[in-house]
Amino acid sequence: MRALVYHSAHDVKVDTVPDPVIQEPDDIIIQITATAICGSDLHLYRGKVPGMKEGDIMGHEFMGVVVEAGPAVTALQKGDRVVVPFVIACGSCFFCDMSLYSACETTNPDRGTIMNKKSLRSGAALFGFSHMYGGVPGGQAEYVRVPKANVGPIKIPATLEDEKVLFLSDILPTGYQAVLNAGVGKGSSLAIFGAGPVGQMAAASARMLGVEQIFMVDHHPYRLEFARATYGVIPINFDEVDPAEVIIENTHFRGVDAAIDAVGFEAKGSAVETTLTALKLEGSSGKALRQCIAAVRRGGMVSVPGLYAGFIHGFLFGDAFEKGIGFKAGQTHVQRFMPELLAFIEEGKLSPEVIISHRLPLAEAAQGYKMFDKKEDNCRKIVLRP
Repeated sequence: MRALVYHSAHDVKVDTVPDPVIQEPDDIIIQITATAICGSDLHLYRGKVPGMKEGDIMGHEFMGVVVEAGPAVTALQKGDRVVVPFVIACGSCFFCDMSLYSACETTNPDRGTIMNKKSLRSGAALFGFSHMYGGVPGGQAEYVRVPKANVGPIKIPATLEDEKVLFLSDILPTGYQAVLNAGVGKGSSLAIFGAGPVGQMAAASARMLGVEQIFMVDHHPYRLEFARATYGVIPINFDEVDPAEVIIENTHFRGVDAAIDAVGFEAKGSAVETTLTALKLEGSSGKALRQCIAAVRRGGMVSVPGLYAGFIHGFLFGDAFEKGIGFKAGQTHVQRFMPELLAFIEEGKLSPEVIISHRLPLAEAAQGYKMFDKKEDNCRKIVLRP
């Protein structure tokens, strides 16, 4: 089959690779009908995530049709059309029993070894996201093997087109969980740092849940304008002003009820942070987190769906303590939210497909990565078709 393969930083190619096969009784094989390039895929593309190896198949947002099923698969059958969550969870461990699927402790036994921490309990394996997260081949391909098929994939009605439901695989539940973790609702105020795909889906979710005032911070005018026109956010360009100051001035000098960091560890930081990160003396920039801490009111919440790794310089925990701020972070418990989000899409309450700006054949995936990475042609989100 053809698949998008990692070779090294900034070097990905569509190669011919072996077809996937059933390995466990509860595996399925699906033929991909649509897949997407995620903002977190760019961390891999830039060589920023440990555990990537030459030959790894990338991609964790995908859907398709079941073409083969193992003997223990009871939830699906050949011909079913499904969206697959990027998190691979067993459904029966200590954490899965609490619906904390991204904390599954059985699907990724290698993480502690890679991080040199023998006592580290593994989080769940993820599709196409390095050997730190299980080394499971991803779905930017013609076919993909899906483990734990009784737990993850959700069947899609024939009445819904691929593009309306594809983002159930990651960015929609990630944005939705970020808003729920923020603890906001009708009449609340919220600041979203990062106008990429997750930030946009957080804005969509916040509007649906009745959040009254939404600030969005970024420095790409086209992304800010899309969010303003689509979700009614108040756009703030951090190249022009200090976002936290603007937010505080426009919230009765208290700050917002909650802030969402949808940027993560590659936030544009200070010269010191940039140097320390390049020298591997720290793992992440703390710029976005510091802005969240500054912008949120006393007793507020900071929700962090953005990916972080390692030590952060200048976290300012003293400020967080003094303001009594809470934090919720981590990978998304996708399986938990897929059914209700599918219902919202069917009811017309959410239209995640509006974020799509580009559609390319899988054969042009490498060009798509370059375009998305460089923010060329006002690129917001790319869907690939095998």
